[in-house]
Amino acid sequence: MQEQAQMKKRILPPSATFLALLCVSVGIVAQSTSTSSGSSTPAAQPQTIHDDGKVVQTPPVEEKPDPLKRRMSDHDEANRRKAAKVEIRGEYKKWLDEDVRWIITDEEVRSFKSLSNDEERDQFIEQFWLRRNPNPDSPENEFKDEHYARIAYSNEHFAAGKPGWLTDRGHIYIAYGKPDSIDSHPSGGNYERPIEEGGGNTSTFPFEVWHYRYLAGVGDNVDIEFVDTCMCGDYHATIDRSEKDALKHTPGAGQTLYEQMGMAKQSDRFQGGMEQLGNGPMASMQQSKQFDRLDRFAKLFAPPPVKFADLDEFLSSSKILNGPPFVFDVRTDYVKLTNDTVLVPITLQISNGDVTYKSKDTVSTGTVNILGRVSTITGHIVQTFEDTVSFETPDDLLAKSKGGSHVYWKALPLSPGRYKVEIAVKDVNNPDHLGAWKRSLDVPKYDDDQLATSSLILATSMERVPSKDVGTGNFVIGNTKVVPRVPTTITTPVTFHRAQNLNFWMQVYNLGIGDNRRNNATIDYQVLDLATNKQVLQASETAAKMNPNADQVTLEKTMPLGSLTPGRYQVVIKVNDGVTNQVISQSAPFIVEQ
Repeated sequence: MQEQAQMKKRILPPSATFLALLCVSVGIVAQSTSTSSGSSTPAAQPQTIHDDGKVVQTPPVEEKPDPLKRRMSDHDEANRRKAAKVEIRGEYKKWLDEDVRWIITDEEVRSFKSLSNDEERDQFIEQFWLRRNPNPDSPENEFKDEHYARIAYSNEHFAAGKPGWLTDRGHIYIAYGKPDSIDSHPSGGNYERPIEEGGGNTSTFPFEVWHYRYLAGVGDNVDIEFVDTCMCGDYHATIDRSEKDALKHTPGAGQTLYEQMGMAKQSDRFQGGMEQLGNGPMASMQQSKQFDRLDRFAKLFAPPPVKFADLDEFLSSSKILNGPPFVFDVRTDYVKLTNDTVLVPITLQISNGDVTYKSKDTVSTGTVNILGRVSTITGHIVQTFEDTVSFETPDDLLAKSKGGSHVYWKALPLSPGRYKVEIAVKDVNNPDHLGAWKRSLDVPKYDDDQLATSSLILATSMERVPSKDVGTGNFVIGNTKVVPRVPTTITTPVTFHRAQNLNFWMQVYNLGIGDNRRNNATIDYQVLDLATNKQVLQASETAAKMNPNADQVTLEKTMPLGSLTPGRYQVVIKVNDGVTNQVISQSAPFIVEQ
C-alpha cells in the first residue's frame, strides 16, 4: 500500500503531461520561426525535459544571416547606383567630359559610367589609350601624345568666349588633325559666289573652308565650312553654304546669277531644303546631293572609328591562330624622290583561292582588311596604312578565278635608314583566317656624287598615264603605271608565261654632266640563260638619246618572251658613266613557263 502511494506521487496527471508537451512544442516552434525570419526580435526561450520529468530553460542560440549573401533591397540598390554616379568627379569627370569628349564612342561612355570605383576607372582609361596606340609594344603612346597636343593647339587658336576645344573648329581639329589646306576669310566682305552656289556677288560674314584630302570613315576630298555669324570669333560648322551670306535677308542685295537675270526671285531661297542657295544653274544637282552632304556631316561629328583594332592587336601579340594562316606575298622597292626622301612601294599579292567569297545577286565577293606599319629599330612608328580590298567575280567564273591572284600597292615616303615592316591581313568573311608578314627594310641613301639606281622592277604591265594622273594613283611612279610581279618567296624568281611580255623599269641617278652640259652614259641590256650561262639577248643605248641634259633617266623596256624556251633567265642592266667613269649594274632573275 505504501509503495503504491509513492508511485502515485511520481506519475503526473494527464493534464500536466499535456501542458508540459505543449510548452516544449511552443518553444521549438518559436525558435524555428525566429531563425528562419532573420529578425532581431529575441526568440522565445527553448525548453528541455529531463529524465526526471522536470522542464528547464536553456540559453538561446541566435543565428544571424551573412550580410554579403543577403539580397539588397530596392531602396539600397538605388542608393548604391546613385552613389556610383556621384563618384565620377574630379579628374575622371574632366577626362570623360573634356579630354576624350570628341573621340570616345557612346558604348565606351556607357561602360565608363557603369564602373563603381576608381581602380576600375584607371584600368578602363589605360585600355582606352592602349586600343588606340599605333605601337602597343612601345612605352610611348603616339596617339595619346598627339591628342593632347591637338587640345593645346585648339585652346590656343580657337578660343572664343569658351575654351578652344569646345568650339566646332577645335572639335574637328582634335578628331582629325590639321587640314591639308584652309581657305580663310577672317574679315568676310566681298565674295564672288562659285557657280555651284548660285553665282553672283555678295558680302559675307567671316568664314573658313577646311579641306582634307582623305578622312578615314568619312571619305575623299572633304570640305568643312565654318562661319562666324556673330562676328565674335566663334566659328561654327555649317552644312548650309548660304549661311555666310550677310546680305541674304536684305531685299535686292547680293543677288545670285539667276536673280540678276530675272529667272529667279530672292524669296525662292527660302522655299525649304537644307541649303538656301536659291534657284541656279546647278540647283537640281545640289538638291540631289543634300542627303550625301547630311550623311558626311553626321560622320564628321561622330567619334573617329578605331579601325582594324583586331589586326593591330594581332600584329602586337603572339596570338595562336584558330585556323590555317592567311599566306600572302610581299615585294618592296626603292625609288629616289629627293636626297632625304625615298619612295618605298610595297606590293602585296593575294591568291584568290585563299579568300572566302560570299555570293549575292550572282556575284561572289571576297573582302580582305590590310593593316601595315613601318617602325624604326627603336620601335618608333613612322608610317601606317589601313585599307579594305574587295574582289568580285561572277558566280559561274568563281572556280576558274581561284587560280589567279590580286595585287595591292602602297607607296610610302621614308628617310634613308633601317626599318621594320609589319603587315597583317584578315579574311573578312572568315574572321579566324589571319596572316602576318614581318621583315627588316634598308632604305638606301642616294649621295649626289655617287652613280646609283632605283630597284629594277620586273612588271606584269607597264603603261603611260594621262598628264592629270602623273604621280598619283595606284602603281603610278612618275608618268608610268608599273604593276610589279611579286615572287612567292624572297629567293624565288618571278614567273612569266611565253605568251606574255617581260616589262622592266628602272631609274638611274646622278649621271655626270660634262663641260658641254650633256651626259655621256651607255646603258647595256642583257638577258642570260642561267642553265647555260649564255647570252640570249643584248642591246645598248646612250643616255644622251633619252635626255641629254639630265642627270637622271628612266629606263622602260618591254620584251616579248615567245622566242625563249621554258627555263630560268636573268635580266642585267649595266650603266657606264663616261663623265665620272663610274659603273653600276642591276640584275633580276625570272622564270619562263610554257
